[in-house]
This record gives sequence, C-alpha cells and structure tokens, in this order.
Amino acid sequence: MISASRGTAGRKHEMPTNGRHVSVCIPAKDEAETIEEIITGCRPHADHLFVVDGHSRDATRDIASALDVPVYLDAGRGKGCAVREAIARAEGDILVTIDADMSFDPEDIPALVAPVANGEAEYATGSRMRGGSDELHGDFDKFLRMMGQDIITLGINYRFGVRLTDSQSGFRAFDLAAARSITLKEDITTTEQEMIIKFLRKGYRVAEVPTHEYASRRERSHISLRRHGARYVYSWLRYMFF
Repeated sequence: MISASRGTAGRKHEMPTNGRHVSVCIPAKDEAETIEEIITGCRPHADHLFVVDGHSRDATRDIASALDVPVYLDAGRGKGCAVREAIARAEGDILVTIDADMSFDPEDIPALVAPVANGEAEYATGSRMRGGSDELHGDFDKFLRMMGQDIITLGINYRFGVRLTDSQSGFRAFDLAAARSITLKEDITTTEQEMIIKFLRKGYRVAEVPTHEYASRRERSHISLRRHGARYVYSWLRYMFF
C-alpha cells in the first residue's frame, strides 16, 4: 500500500524485518538541495544508513557528513558504480537503494522491504506502473523513456515467465547475500535492468511493490535516453541471452 502523499519526515513505521538488519543506501550526485530531506526520511527505516557519492561538485557530501551519515565515493562513472559500492559497503541482510532527489517517498521503504524480509523474494522493486509516476508522461523524452521501459520489461517477462511492470526503478530492496553472488558490470542506470535479469537468471524470486514516482527537482536527468538508448538495448539482450 502506497502513501497518498509524501510521508512526514521522521515518522516511524513498523519495519517488517523479521529480525533482519536493513541497510539503506542513497546514491547521490550534486543533490545538495534534497540530501538532508532524503536522509531525514530514510533514517527511521534503516539500521545502517549511508550515502554513495558520485563526485558531487556541490555541498552534497558536506551536508550528509554534517548529519553524521557515512559518505563513500564511487568510481565516478555513473549509477552502476554507486550500486556496486553500496553492495560492498552495506551491512546486515537487506539493502535498500533510493534516489537522492526525493522522487520516491522514504515512507514506502517498509512496504518495499517486506517481501524480502518475509522470505517471499530475494529482490523487490518499486513499480511506477502500479503506483503512478509524475515523470513518465509529458514531453517526448518522457514518452521515449516509458516506451523503452515497457519494451524491456515485456522482454524480461517473456524470457523468464514473470509478470513485472517496471524493470527500471531505482527504488529497490534486495537480499545482500544474493546481490553479492552476482557480478554487476553496468556503470550507468542500465544497472537496474541488469540486476533484475541476473537475479532471475540465478533463480532468485523478484517481487513488485506499488510505489509512486514524484517529479524530480532536477531540470534534466543525468542520463539522456537519446544518447544512451543503444546501451540499454545492448545490455538488455546481452544479459538475457548470453
């Protein structure tokens, strides 16, 4: 069940962890405007909270450090680098990744963690198709983004016999031991589809939870689909069949 609006920062929902330790990672790059808000929202839902920074040129790292949150630098090549660093740095049993721009509500973390904590899946992804999105509709770039994600998700469903609606969400929870059993190679946001495909190829179970995507406060995404679209197609086909 998703929130009708953003949760109140610091309001603690009961975490259905079944005694499992939850790390929450916030990958960030030049997110000084929102980093304090996302940290405040995530804190009640994390046993271990940390930021992986992609070499920000603003005050992102300083703000996070001032809030007593550990900050680690990734290799600086994109979201995939941040995810690999997060898997290496996380503690405990379950790792949650949530974007730093407040496009997802930290109050949805308990619902996202639940399928993994309850033993129903090793990987849970937030679904914007089921929870709604302020980012997938509007201009031509957003249309391309939606169409591309639908095609990729349909291919994953056909290949693995699953019924997913969203393969590209950056809001995820997964079993840390399972994540460490696969090798991730993508440096950019193609890491999201790579992770789902590799979890499925290993026989792990993937669940979806409805989560709403709010409009990013950034003017543009770090990734241009017109520029990187071919990489999405290449990695999709490569990891599904080879």
